[in-house]
Amino acid sequence: MHLSVITAQNSFPEAEISNGIISAHLYLPDADNGYYRATRFDWSGIITNLEFKGHSYFGKWFDKYSPTINDAIMGPVEEFGPVGYDDVEAGGNFVMIGVGALEKPDEPGHGRFKLYKIADPGSWKIDKKPDQIRFVHELKSPEYSYEYSKTVRAVKGKPLLVITHSLKNTGKKTIETTTYNHNFMIIDEEATGPNYVIHFPVEVSGEGLGTQAQFQGNKIVFTENLARSITVNPVSGFGNDRKEYNFRIENIKTGAGVKITGDKPVDKLIFWASPKTVCPEPYITVKAKPGKTFKWKISYEYYTFEPEK
Repeated sequence: MHLSVITAQNSFPEAEISNGIISAHLYLPDADNGYYRATRFDWSGIITNLEFKGHSYFGKWFDKYSPTINDAIMGPVEEFGPVGYDDVEAGGNFVMIGVGALEKPDEPGHGRFKLYKIADPGSWKIDKKPDQIRFVHELKSPEYSYEYSKTVRAVKGKPLLVITHSLKNTGKKTIETTTYNHNFMIIDEEATGPNYVIHFPVEVSGEGLGTQAQFQGNKIVFTENLARSITVNPVSGFGNDRKEYNFRIENIKTGAGVKITGDKPVDKLIFWASPKTVCPEPYITVKAKPGKTFKWKISYEYYTFEPEK
């Protein structure tokens, strides 16, 4: 599959990457014409669909769409905690990495589901190759400035997608926050229910599954198709070992799965699922002093297996 970028009228900037084994379609960040222009998630790395051996991953899980709906986004997308929010009064600007500088209104605290006014979207540079896309977001503000780089790459000769990140602090103050990948996973357009199994590297427990799902040792299984969303915050059982950033999501009906690994310890894990998507959300700490760079990586290994009868 050849890389294609489309910016025609009434369409969104987009591209496709492939290594001949996996192929993915992405929407590209654009402050004026991008598919996603809200203020919760990092604008880069939006994968609408990934194909492997006739199986599909990711996809549209929400009912309503607008570029400024905070949750109208797909794929292995990431959210950072706000930077500098407590440093400014109402009317001042705080920073959301991958989004820009946002205006702080008069409010009691930051609202992650709230749409904020973008005071400065920063600048994006995009380097496109047949098997990978590199995004660079630069923001310059009085206290917090950065150069944030993310590369989404289909690894040569493997059913493997790797997302590498680097955050260079070009400002005056230390950047210290959290980030997580929401992993809006859909496999073969399967509705959330008994055909999904989520595997963890440790025995897990928590509150919030209700009667629609249950913990079984190191797994979450579903007892019925979800009629409403569920949240477990946090999923208990994780230590401070980066080897525990290791999860598998499987569709046992179609025999397709994905193994998700990272190179940083999991600070906290939230599990969220809706009737159309299942989402293990592993949080890590991000810290970069002025002039320093923080790097991390997340890998997605796709595989097939014999479906259960």
